Amino acid sequence: MNWNSDLYTQKHAFVFQYGEGLLEVLDPKPGERILDLGCGSGELTQRIAESGATVIGIDSSADMLEKARTQFPNLEFYQRSATEFSFDEPFDAIFSNAVLHWVADYETAVRQMVKALKPGGRLVIEFGGKNNVAIIVDAVARQLEKFGYPFTLFWFFPSIGEYTPVLERYGFAVRLAQHYDRDTLLSDPETGLTDWIEQFGGYFFENVTPSDKTAILEAVNVALRPVLFRDGHWYADYKRIRIIAEKSL
Repeated sequence: MNWNSDLYTQKHAFVFQYGEGLLEVLDPKPGERILDLGCGSGELTQRIAESGATVIGIDSSADMLEKARTQFPNLEFYQRSATEFSFDEPFDAIFSNAVLHWVADYETAVRQMVKALKPGGRLVIEFGGKNNVAIIVDAVARQLEKFGYPFTLFWFFPSIGEYTPVLERYGFAVRLAQHYDRDTLLSDPETGLTDWIEQFGGYFFENVTPSDKTAILEAVNVALRPVLFRDGHWYADYKRIRIIAEKSL
């Protein structure tokens, strides 16, 4: 995934702003060692550091990490994927916001996370759950097929029943698991839906001509305006999973 880090922070700041609530659940303490898995542009990594914890941020995107290092030069950031990372010292906690639905090989990610934690270490994660952005995805799929292009969903939006047994299989005790609706305000009242699709759904258009892409996006906007445009703003139909677990002793 090629990320536009400037567009991300300017028009999609809701990603890390909503993560503030998850930080309250993490409740980092001074002296703790914490991994921010999928740190993006580093805003939540910085918030964790402000607690007095020692925090390391990892992300697979070089562009996002460049932004993070520019914004927060005193923090440690490394380019690592959720399925391939290791550090010499284990962590007291792993925090991950709006990342794990990008990881299709989620069993490998779970194995990596449990290996990286101390016994009794906690896992605090939130990501897209079953039927996340289904209205948007279905509209894009219909238009791609109408224009003669194949459609492939590249996100993994599991149910609680799919995800928590994997955590338990590899050594986590699940303390809380929630699936909830969170319609999400998109920043630009005119281009919010298109901005969101272009930022997060670029894969949909890998083999689509520029003129067809424009036509598809226009058709999606027309189709979804009665559904997702309210009170002068676009919304995305988010469904989230929040999980709190700890590594079994």
